[in-house]
Amino acid sequence: MIYFVWGSTYLAIAFAVETIPPFMAIGSRFAFAGSVLYGFLRLRGVAHPPKERLLNASMIGFFTLGLGTGLVAWAEQYISSGLAALIITAVPFWLVFFDWLMLNGGRPNRYVTLGLVLGLCGIGLLVGPELSHGIESSNGFAVLGVLFATISWSAGSLRSKMIVMPVNLFMSSAIQMAMGGASVLVIGLLIGEGSDVSLAAMSMKSMGGWLYLVIFGSFGAFSAYVWLLANAPPKQIASYAFVNPVVAVFLGWWLADEKVTSSMIVAIFIVVVAVSLLVFFGGDKKKKKPVQN
Repeated sequence: MIYFVWGSTYLAIAFAVETIPPFMAIGSRFAFAGSVLYGFLRLRGVAHPPKERLLNASMIGFFTLGLGTGLVAWAEQYISSGLAALIITAVPFWLVFFDWLMLNGGRPNRYVTLGLVLGLCGIGLLVGPELSHGIESSNGFAVLGVLFATISWSAGSLRSKMIVMPVNLFMSSAIQMAMGGASVLVIGLLIGEGSDVSLAAMSMKSMGGWLYLVIFGSFGAFSAYVWLLANAPPKQIASYAFVNPVVAVFLGWWLADEKVTSSMIVAIFIVVVAVSLLVFFGGDKKKKKPVQN
């Protein structure tokens, strides 16, 4: 789910923001999805979490979905998507580093290190054509914003493994989405995006992209990500950041007539090798005691 669905959301976001302001599009996406999922779970009899767990889930939602996606959306107003994509591939490095620092996950072995290096090389080759243009027109604060977003997302994700979270993982996902989305909406309103929202001006293409983000990107992929955080080693989860841009390139070629070059094919091969190393050699050497969640 997080490999292929999140990879497809790049194109869906591009469609959505054609006629919907970025912060409002992303914030409403998560706030709506989280609220609907929360209501559905309550109707099914899932208990509302205690105050501490509610606040913890809200905090994680703010740092991952709020800052993690909100800053990227803001930054892409000033830098190219290719440059942003390259910076976002820092997520696996932060996940491995914070796993070692915060969770005593152990020093990355040589295969994981090789996988990280290959993944970065592959993504660099993939976004290379846009990278030089992005550097020429980039805003320094926007670059720092995306970099901080990767740190916030990674630290928030691993912090969720250290604190008590809602017992039901879907309830945890719902609260994180609702609160993370609400925080992005507040940011959007504070910078004046609310006045730019017009239902009459929204195209069917944008609304279709937004709906896809809600159903598949939020209900499906983010819920899968929350489940993986509780059940898989961070070194393996980190591999999604290398796969998503590859999926995005092929969907862009297939559905939006974007050009695919021979260098992209080589990059994809490199990324597949990198992901294989992370998945097969990134697991824990011994079974750890489950974190209370």
